[in-house]
Amino acid sequence: MDGPLEWIAAIGTMIAAALVAADLGRKVTGWGFVLFCAVSATWVVSGITGDAMPIAAMNAILLAINAYGVWQYLLSPKNKKVMDRLEPVAARIEREVEAEEK
Repeated sequence: MDGPLEWIAAIGTMIAAALVAADLGRKVTGWGFVLFCAVSATWVVSGITGDAMPIAAMNAILLAINAYGVWQYLLSPKNKKVMDRLEPVAARIEREVEAEEK
């Protein structure tokens, strides 16, 4: 398991983790989860074709978890409505916290 498929999956996993960890907003985090889904699928294929069933099984479960993240951050109508109402308040609070730190 050291071919181009694994390298693509590994690099994609690192980028997705950075997008989620950066906390740059719901859309960026949601796209991080989309990327996690793509690389999880890649790891499943790599695990099956490379006779590494533990990797394939783990990433099949992670694919489901990451798909739920996509739903929560990008697709859920309820969460979209909540975030639309929270964004102006969150921006004000963020400015207040920044002012306190000065």
